[in-house]
Amino acid sequence: MKNIIGIILIALGAFLFVQGLNRKDSIAGAASEAGTEIANAVDGGARTPKHVVYMVGGGVLAAVGVVILFRRSSSV
Repeated sequence: MKNIIGIILIALGAFLFVQGLNRKDSIAGAASEAGTEIANAVDGGARTPKHVVYMVGGGVLAAVGVVILFRRSSSV
């Protein structure tokens, strides 16, 4: 069961990472990045574009999936 969960998390993480990468390279991603830079320059905030959140979230999910997949079971 843990192998299935690990594989699903890795697949979901890879999907999210690819979606973020595709958004970064699109016109919507470029506009979002420019708007974020302007907004941060105006008020000094620490905003991030959506594609960064997708890429980081996908990486974290994939890493958790790898840990779950390769962790040894504690059989007593």
